[in-house]
Amino acid sequence: MAWLYLGLAAVFEIIFAVSMKQSNGFTRLWPTVLTIIGVIGGISLLTIALKTLPVSVAYPIWVGVGTLGTVLFGVLVLQEAMTLVSGASIAAILLGVIGLKMASPSADSPVADIAPSATGEDLQTSD
Repeated sequence: MAWLYLGLAAVFEIIFAVSMKQSNGFTRLWPTVLTIIGVIGGISLLTIALKTLPVSVAYPIWVGVGTLGTVLFGVLVLQEAMTLVSGASIAAILLGVIGLKMASPSADSPVADIAPSATGEDLQTSD
């Protein structure tokens, strides 16, 4: 379920980036509202995903997928230019995202169960 939250967080990241451009410096109401929704939705869903996924995997994937989606939207919808170098750079980001996903631990257990505690002590139960 954490991967679903992370994917949805990336969609909100794309909405944030694209609507921020369309807001024209926050001078247009509806793109500004979409920007705020994108920020709140993206960070909220990322935070939920981080309950289970390691930050060293989830955050770069969130940024990478958001970047890829924003670039694709810019090129396909806004008719922005794509050069060979920028295309190769996007491919490198995509490979990085795939590599992080492949190297990530299972999302079946919370991160707290995977990582040792900061003090090295086990969690104490109340009597």
